[in-house]
Amino acid sequence: MVLPTAVSLVRDGDTLGLGGMTLYRRPVAFVQALIDQPTPPKNLTLLNFAAGLESDMLVGAELVAKTRTCYFGLEGFGLAPMFTQAAEQGTITIIEESEASIANGLRATLAGVGFMPSRAWQGTDMFRARPDVQTINDPYTGQPVTAFPAITCDVAVIHVLKADKLGNGRLGSHPTIDETLASVAQTVILTAEEVVEQLDAPIDIPGQVVTAVVPAPRGAWPTSCYPLYPLDGEAILGYIDRCYRSA
Repeated sequence: MVLPTAVSLVRDGDTLGLGGMTLYRRPVAFVQALIDQPTPPKNLTLLNFAAGLESDMLVGAELVAKTRTCYFGLEGFGLAPMFTQAAEQGTITIIEESEASIANGLRATLAGVGFMPSRAWQGTDMFRARPDVQTINDPYTGQPVTAFPAITCDVAVIHVLKADKLGNGRLGSHPTIDETLASVAQTVILTAEEVVEQLDAPIDIPGQVVTAVVPAPRGAWPTSCYPLYPLDGEAILGYIDRCYRSA
């Protein structure tokens, strides 16, 4: 697909999962095209392992109702300005997550069960922020464990180094949780630096789970897409400056 067609697959109220991590291999071109639609989707739940620039753009465009991530920021460039403003003003709902809650929630969906047990969070105050997460007793050891509820995803958008026309994708040496996200989501869109007829091994995301492949050279810019290009610090600083000027 081309970008204008692919972005139409995201609907009002969807849970939108974005691949990559912080300022690495983020689907920025897709997010910009999503925002630029005449009537972009509203009330999205944003699902990220670690949210960065592209997520902040969505919050600034007022398309996000909820966030689920264990981090939301711009790494060495500081706070994510639009997310910070929305959080301070209370215009978005923040579902507190950690690496463990996201990973186990996705694993529960993969396993087809309502929760995934783990020893994570035991002895912490995270349960005060997430009363929906319960403690149960392990039926075999009798020890308390955390029952992390399953996390579902309507649409996952993942930027890859290379993809083929059958939907197979290559992530490179830093896959983050993208393979799991692609297996969980109902609709999977790959934006690709390069699209070829047939991709040789290694294949990180199999075409069987992919809905659409979108050619998007430099589609992660100004975040990085190792080893093809580094992040553009000046462009990120320019984004931050524009956000504060418009606030």
